[in-house]
Amino acid sequence: MWEQLLDRLHDPAVYALPAIALLIVIEIIATYLDDDVKGYDRRDLKANVLTGLGALVVSTVMRTAALALYALVWVYVAPWHLDPGAWYTWVLLFFGVDILLYWYHRMAHRVRLMWAGHQVHHSSEYLNISVALRRKWAQWFEKIIWLPLPLLGVPPWMVFTMHSLHLVYGLFVHTEKIGKLPRPIELVLVTPSHHRVHHGSDAEYLDKNFASVMIIWDRLFGTFQPEIRRPVYGLTTQIGTHSIWRIQVHEFAAMVRDVRRARTFRHRMGYIFGPPGWEPADVDRPTVDGALTTAPAVVN
Repeated sequence: MWEQLLDRLHDPAVYALPAIALLIVIEIIATYLDDDVKGYDRRDLKANVLTGLGALVVSTVMRTAALALYALVWVYVAPWHLDPGAWYTWVLLFFGVDILLYWYHRMAHRVRLMWAGHQVHHSSEYLNISVALRRKWAQWFEKIIWLPLPLLGVPPWMVFTMHSLHLVYGLFVHTEKIGKLPRPIELVLVTPSHHRVHHGSDAEYLDKNFASVMIIWDRLFGTFQPEIRRPVYGLTTQIGTHSIWRIQVHEFAAMVRDVRRARTFRHRMGYIFGPPGWEPADVDRPTVDGALTTAPAVVN
């Protein structure tokens, strides 16, 4: 059983890397000839690729550990085992992965501890295929969310295979070169237009369009926003660095600083598990000239 599971560890996303490299080259050429899109920045591209390679190493280690845990759950805890050769198992898995990704993604924007990792993907001021590679190294929550699937009897190797296919789909929505698609597609699937909104730092675009493949979840749960104008990409406060280390850790460092200066246990918990930008109502913040100011509570 273990040999079969380890055999399935091969990641479709890894096999797609040569095609991804080719698509990036094509998009670079296409955007260079188009003045209407922001295109590529050499330093940003380098940061995206190096960040993605680091994330791939971390993911390989964590997927191996998670596969072992899920195998134990599937063998000894799951009340039944779904047939990997049955079509309904794949349909259940597709929708299971998609809905879990939606809620995980939504939580990653609302819980600061999770956002500290997820902000890596949003920190680029560009939107192109290479940004899809800009992934976090703090991937512990990302592996935990799949636990319900082996508990429901889905073979663990299938879970990771389906997640990788979702990631590959996500490559094609990170682009400015594709406009709005025909309305039936825009109604059902996540498109580049939808995902451009998600990467926007504009007030009307914040915390919108979390879905991975099926945009129906955002429509159903009230987080859908159509693209009404070109977004401003990046974070609400841009980090202004291409250092792959600072990209990964700057929000964790800021969170630690906030926790250290917190006056109460409740405030410490708020800085960790509250939404990004959370502040107690009576917190004192230094201004530029060194004076203290009382900041209002912020729910971002």
